[in-house]
Amino acid sequence: MPDSIVQHDADAGTRVIARGWVPEVPVALEFNGLSYAVMMATPADLADFARGFALTEGLARSHADIADIAVAEVDNGWIVRAALTGLGIDKLTERVRTRVAESSCGLCGIDNLEAVARPLPPVAAHTAVQPPAIFAALAGLRDHQPLTRATGAAHAAAFCALDGTIVHAREDVGRHNAMDKLVGALAAAGSDPADGFILSSARCSYEIVEKAVRAGATRLVTISLPTSMAVDRARAAGLTLWCLARGDSVLCVNDAGQ
Repeated sequence: MPDSIVQHDADAGTRVIARGWVPEVPVALEFNGLSYAVMMATPADLADFARGFALTEGLARSHADIADIAVAEVDNGWIVRAALTGLGIDKLTERVRTRVAESSCGLCGIDNLEAVARPLPPVAAHTAVQPPAIFAALAGLRDHQPLTRATGAAHAAAFCALDGTIVHAREDVGRHNAMDKLVGALAAAGSDPADGFILSSARCSYEIVEKAVRAGATRLVTISLPTSMAVDRARAAGLTLWCLARGDSVLCVNDAGQ
């Protein structure tokens, strides 16, 4: 239920309003019975979250490598369990052996420096995205953001057709989690991320670029400006990147479309 809190306005004084909060809880991700990570996330679409996380972390090459996803609420949060086959087994074992610390804002620890600089796979050849399609997607995004409308505090990631029609959308308190949920939803639906473009409501950090590329996306549009590393990684991989997207303007950072 929403809380009753006091709002202070410069002109109108104080008033009591109802305020809902975006859910944020610990979500443990377990693969093949081994604990891989605990993320702070919104407890919705958690099967998509685990599926997308495995794909963007390189634990799985495709949806076929991920099976038996089970979601359970426990006393202190949620646990999502899944079975991995293929390359995920070796990578999972190495991860558990080294147990390198991570956070939602990036990688921590000197052992990860080489991993951060490792080249991304090249993006597939693709056609250009047109600004009118971006404007159309932005105009329709709010209709796919019920959590944002209720709380004003969630991130969204959406997959859009090349005409700007929103096909899939996911929300979360974390921008990386929203992207992973979207990637998982696309995989479950059998949708090819290369067939359209991804629209993110978040700041364009390098992780958003990397998740998009590893998911097989070819075009990324974000509402905020990118970091320098995000630009470098997008250009090196050949990812089309448009940023600072507004209803009537958008900045082309890297147009790799033909």
